[in-house]
Amino acid sequence: MVILETERLLLRESVEDDAQDFFDLTNDPEVMKYTGDVVFKSVEETRNLIRNYEDYQKNSYGRWSTIIKDTNEIIGWCGLKYIKEIDETDLGFRFKKKYWNKGYATEASIACLELGFNKHKLDQIVGQVYKEHAASRRVLEKVGMSFWKELYDDDESWLVYGIKKEDFRP
Repeated sequence: MVILETERLLLRESVEDDAQDFFDLTNDPEVMKYTGDVVFKSVEETRNLIRNYEDYQKNSYGRWSTIIKDTNEIIGWCGLKYIKEIDETDLGFRFKKKYWNKGYATEASIACLELGFNKHKLDQIVGQVYKEHAASRRVLEKVGMSFWKELYDDDESWLVYGIKKEDFRP
């Protein structure tokens, strides 16, 4: 089921058939360099994560498979995730390297922010990024987020960006 549609993209709930695409995504060292996430060991492990992903039911939103309309290719994911530890909803995105620098992250992120503010009535949304990840910082800035604070975790520095509903201008 399609959740969001932009000029070039469809965002929908992930399904088990997406496992190979997400396995490939997480096995690219350049894609994973600034994520802090572990690499999936197999397509089956990826499929299990998708099968047991609870955010859609629990929060009515989550990280969505992101697909190019014209080709029906899964390019990665983008979406919102409630993070209990910081009591915030986070905007996140991850795309296959061949789709970087084409505006997809910005396009999908704007759609996710609109959904979060308008449908889910969120008051603010944050984006967390490694300090060294200039490209992701630029995306957060392009969608209207501004730097809020710096966090330190296991000798790594994270930046937290954010935007309040009243400041969002799609």
